[in-house]
Amino acid sequence: MSSLKQLRCDPQSPSTVAGSLLSALERGNWVRLLGPQDLPLEAPNALPAGPGLVLSTGGSSGGRQLCLQPSIHLDRSAAATGRWLQALGLNASQVIVWNPLPFQHISGLMPWWRAQQWNVAHVWLSRFLMKSPQALLEESCQRSDWDSMPMLLSLVPTQLGRLLADPAGVRWLQAMALIWVGGAALPSELAAKARALGIKLAPCYGSTETSAMVVAQSPERFLDGEEGVGEPLDDVELRVEANGALAVRCRRLAIGSCKPDGDGPLAEQSKEPSVSPLTGVDGWWSSGDAARLKGSAETPQLTLLGRLDGAIHSGGVTVFPEQLEVRLMAAAREVGLPLKAVLLLGVHDPEWGERLVVLVRWQDADHPPGAAEALLLRLQTMTDCWLPPERPQRWHHCADLASTTAGKWERARWRTWLKDLKRSDGADG
Repeated sequence: MSSLKQLRCDPQSPSTVAGSLLSALERGNWVRLLGPQDLPLEAPNALPAGPGLVLSTGGSSGGRQLCLQPSIHLDRSAAATGRWLQALGLNASQVIVWNPLPFQHISGLMPWWRAQQWNVAHVWLSRFLMKSPQALLEESCQRSDWDSMPMLLSLVPTQLGRLLADPAGVRWLQAMALIWVGGAALPSELAAKARALGIKLAPCYGSTETSAMVVAQSPERFLDGEEGVGEPLDDVELRVEANGALAVRCRRLAIGSCKPDGDGPLAEQSKEPSVSPLTGVDGWWSSGDAARLKGSAETPQLTLLGRLDGAIHSGGVTVFPEQLEVRLMAAAREVGLPLKAVLLLGVHDPEWGERLVVLVRWQDADHPPGAAEALLLRLQTMTDCWLPPERPQRWHHCADLASTTAGKWERARWRTWLKDLKRSDGADG
């Protein structure tokens, strides 16, 4: 039996936490990386032999869980990624890894882990620097190893959009040999802009449960205009379940999951959450992401359709809000509406089963009286031509609307916000 060590991640000094993590793993411990808001966890019952990490999932399904990932699984993930690079003509032992993602998430942990396994330079990038493209470019160019060998980067679409909007950010991105972009759907307008600028994006798909990336598209095919997130890495099998969910099988799936203390029924039963198996007896893990596979069985091409648990059934039609969010954001930008964020949520409707409600946030929160309502009406007219099940029923302005630092939507949180708004409106009436 191994012990559980918990490390608080400090965004200002991730290298210090990384050093402590290495020491704890060398002692055979399980380690949980805590974000700024995370509460310490009572050790799950009967932890298996370590070393390994206890990592929070992305939370896009609304129910946050913790996954147990043995260190050997992260090693296998890094090795598979290295072989994928080799097939593209990039030697993983001769690259520089740039990392602007939070260390407590699998998205920020794995760039560092790969650099450790490949024995190459790893560069931490603070969120403050990522919000100042000119400073980012200047500071990067001052490094003695800048552009001395192929540079690899991992981003979420929110970060990509911010950099593409600034000439200095564009120059910085163009210096990268390869940019993995994942964690959320890549908006079509960002993809088009990146292609026009020759930026070598590699859209990808992975999760905490899979030890990060399991599917990736090569920059060459991306620049040629291919949609989707590419083919599985060489250690991964994919299939689509009867309910439309993507299923994954590989030798680096988490060995179990549990709910954090204080979250859900497990917390009511015990302060020591129990670990539940992640896969069925056949070794497949069902992701909850709706997907489509095309191409041959040997080289299937993956297209993601949105979260199944975010899908709604409206008037007998299955509707994927995430796809509609991308469509609405693109339409708003095309006509110059200052839309900063948009989120579509399904609510119960006695006639349709479910209908969509829209939450929006504008670029500038300080609009003159009536201006925000006028913008909302203009946005609403853009959906008049949508199919009836896709057409939102209600629209609300939400000044605090934002995704997580990993670029994902905490849909359960915003459903609660919507319910509170409804109760408040009822009280006012």
